[in-house]
Amino acid sequence: MFLSSVSQHASGVEVYEGAESVLLPCQVSVDVSRSSTAAVWDRDGFKNPTVHLRLQKRDNLDERDDLSGQNKLYKDRTSMRVDALQTGDLSLTLRNPTVSDSGTYTCTSRRAGEDLSRTEVQLKVSEQPPPPPVWPKVVSAVLVTPIILAAAFGLFVYRAYKRMDREALKPEVVEVPQGEKSVLLRFKTTADLPQDVTVEWRDSNSMMVHVYESGNNQPDKQHQDYRGRTEMTEDPLRTKDFSLTLKHLRPTDSGVYTCTVYNKDGIILLQKSVTLVVTVPPPEVVNATAGDESVLLPFKTTADLPQDVTVEWRRKHMKVHVYKSGNNQPDKQHRGYIGRTEMNEDPLKTKDLSLTLKRCDLTDCGVYTCTVYNKDGHMLLQKSVTLRVRESLPDIVQMQKLAGSVPLPFKTTADLHEAVKVEWTLTEPKPMKVMKVHVYESGNNQPDKQDQDYRGRTEMDEGPLNTKDLSLTLKDLHLTDSGVYTCTVYNKDGDMLLQKSVTLNVYDTVSMIGTVYGNKSYLLEFKRTNKLDQISKVEWERIHPKYKFIKKITRNQGNEEDLSLNLKDLHLSDSGIYTCTAYGENGHILLRHSVTFSVRVFQAEMVEVTEGVESVLLPFKTTADLHYVVAVYWTVSEPRDTMVDYFDVTKKQPGSQQKAYIGRTAMNEDLLRTGDFSLALKKPLPADSGSYTCTVCNKDRRILVQKVVILRVRATLKGTIEDMFSCLRKRTAPKPEVKEELRYICRVTEAQLNSSCINPTTKLSSHTHDKLRVFLL
Repeated sequence: MFLSSVSQHASGVEVYEGAESVLLPCQVSVDVSRSSTAAVWDRDGFKNPTVHLRLQKRDNLDERDDLSGQNKLYKDRTSMRVDALQTGDLSLTLRNPTVSDSGTYTCTSRRAGEDLSRTEVQLKVSEQPPPPPVWPKVVSAVLVTPIILAAAFGLFVYRAYKRMDREALKPEVVEVPQGEKSVLLRFKTTADLPQDVTVEWRDSNSMMVHVYESGNNQPDKQHQDYRGRTEMTEDPLRTKDFSLTLKHLRPTDSGVYTCTVYNKDGIILLQKSVTLVVTVPPPEVVNATAGDESVLLPFKTTADLPQDVTVEWRRKHMKVHVYKSGNNQPDKQHRGYIGRTEMNEDPLKTKDLSLTLKRCDLTDCGVYTCTVYNKDGHMLLQKSVTLRVRESLPDIVQMQKLAGSVPLPFKTTADLHEAVKVEWTLTEPKPMKVMKVHVYESGNNQPDKQDQDYRGRTEMDEGPLNTKDLSLTLKDLHLTDSGVYTCTVYNKDGDMLLQKSVTLNVYDTVSMIGTVYGNKSYLLEFKRTNKLDQISKVEWERIHPKYKFIKKITRNQGNEEDLSLNLKDLHLSDSGIYTCTAYGENGHILLRHSVTFSVRVFQAEMVEVTEGVESVLLPFKTTADLHYVVAVYWTVSEPRDTMVDYFDVTKKQPGSQQKAYIGRTAMNEDLLRTGDFSLALKKPLPADSGSYTCTVCNKDRRILVQKVVILRVRATLKGTIEDMFSCLRKRTAPKPEVKEELRYICRVTEAQLNSSCINPTTKLSSHTHDKLRVFLL
C-alpha cells in the first residue's frame, strides 16, 4: 500500500500517478444547472476535446450520459453524479489518472447551444517519488547500530500510535430529523497531540467539510457547500475535543463524515468516522375516489423556514405546484394541474405545506414529492405522499326488457364551465370499435356523432353543464344493451375532467341466490324454457363487478338439456351479477336470464376478558376483494339488534350508534386497504357481554363478508359487590347480571374456597379468598 497525496486549490488539482481516482471540481447554481440541457467536460489541445457529456431533457429532469463522442483516451474512466444537473454539482471523477492526463479541463453548462457557465480546472499528475537507494553490502556492517536504533524508534512510534488508536472513539451513527437547525458530530480523545497538527473533516464524497490548521479554522479550504455551516470548539487541541457542529441541515447531508488528524509530516495520528442520517418523514398513503371534489396531500413541519425558500410539489417530472417568494407560481405548473391545486395562505408561517388537489381522477394516481429549496437551490426538506385514486363506485342498473327505457345516472358537484364535451360510450363488452352512445358538445347534442345503433334512442337533460346532471336515458331497450357505459367529460384542451361508469343489465327473467364461503361448488341453473329446441348456444358472462366472459355451451344435436353453469372452488370474488344468454341458429337472442349470486363468509369466534381491562379487541381480518365495499357496521344482538359502530366510504356516522357505545369504540382508520375490520371496545363491562356481528356490504347493501364475535366480560368480585351496594343504597333491584353473579358466588362453599377454585379454569389468590370469606360471612 502507498499513500497518495491529493491537494485541491481554486486554480487546480494535483495528484500522484497511481491514485485510484481524482475529482475535478465544478459547482454551479441550481437555477443554472436545472435550466441547462447539457453539461460538457472538455480538455484543451486535443482534436477531439470531449471528455464527458451529460444531457438533460427539456421540461423533464431525466438526465443521462452521452459518451458516443467521447475521446477514446477517457473511455470507461469518467463519471458524474447521477443528479448532477439537478444539484448543480457538475464535478468529474477521473479514474486511474496518469501523467499524460495533466492539462486544462473546462466544465461548461449549456442550454440550446448557449454557454451558461464555464469553469477551468488545471490537473497536474506527478510521478511517484523514487524509492530510496539500496546501500552497498560492503557498508552494511557500519549501519548495524543505526538500523537497530531506527527499529527501536519504529517500535516505540508503533506502540504510541496503537495506544492513540485505542483512545480514539469507535465509529458511531447520529440520527436527526430533517428541519433541525444543527447536529453535533462527536470526536473526543485523551491523546496528547502536538500544536502543529492539522484536523480535517471530510464527507462521503471526499469534499472538505472543515479544516483546522496552525491553530485556526481555515474556511477558504472548505468546499463551498459547507462554508458558514460548520463550527468547532475553541482551542480543540487543548480541550482534546474535535467535535464538529453542522448547521442548517439538509436531507442531502446524510453520509459518512471522517475526521483525520495529521502531524506536520502528513502522517495520520487519529481518525474517526461518524455516520449522519438526516431522516425524512416516511411516505404517506392517501386514498381518494375518482370524482372527489378534492383530496389533501399532507405535509406539516416544525422547521423554521426563511421567507426566500421555494416549495415544489412534483409528480414524476411534472411540476404540480410551485410556491416561491411568498406567492404561488401557476406559470410554472404543468398544464394538467393549472387551476386544480391550492396551498394554505402563508404556508411558511403556518408551517403547513400541504397541497389540496381538486377534481381527482384515476390518472392522478402516483407519488407526489414536496421539496423545499433555499435560495441557493439546496434541499432543506422533503416528503413523499402516495395518492391512490380508485374508481368511483359504479351504479348498477338492472331493468327488464319490457320496461322500455332506463336512466343511466351521473350527477356531479364539479364546476363544469371549462367542459366542452360530454361523451357516453359502451366500454364493456369490448366492441370491435368504440361505440359512441351519446355526445354533447358546444352546448348541443350531436346525433351525427352517435353510433347508428343508438340514434334516436338516447336523451340528456337540457343544459347538463349548468344543472350538473349528465345522466343519460336509454330508450327502446334491447337485450343486447347490457354492458358497461362510461361517461367522460373533457375540457377544451381535450384533458379528461370527470369519468363515471354505469353497469346496465337488461334481462327477461331474474333470480337471486347465494352460498357460504367454503362450499366446493355451486350450480347456476339455466332457466328452463319451451324454446329449448330452438337454442343453438348459451353464453355465461359476469357483468359485475368486472365484465368477464365465462363459458360458451353449444348444443350440437339439440339434445343437451342442462345448460346450467357449475362454479367450482368458490371464492369471495365469485360474487356478482351473472347473465345467461341463449342464442338461436341465426344469432338472435332468444332469452336472457340474470342471476345475482353472492358468496358470503360467516365466521364465529369467542373473546373472554375480565371487567376492568382498558379495552378489548373484537378481531376480524379478511383478504377478500374490498374494492366495492360501501358500508361496514358492527351490531350486538342482545337484547335486540343495536348499532355498535358504523363506517361508510364517505364518512363515519357516530350518530347511528347506540348511546352506550358512543366514545367507546374504535375501528382501523384505513380498514378498506388493510382488510382489518376489528373493533376495539373500551372499558368493557359485564353488561357488554353478547353476540357482536360485523357486516360488510356493497352499494346494493348485499352482504359480502360477515363475522360473529361472542364477547364475555367476566365480573370481578369487587365490581359485583359495588353494584350490589349501589342497588341497596338506591333501594332498587340489582341488574340481572349482578343477580346471577351473586347467586354464583353464594353457591361457593368453604370447601371450594380451600381448593382455590371457583370454576375449572379460574384460580383465586389468597387476597381474593379473604374478601370472599368476609362477603359470605
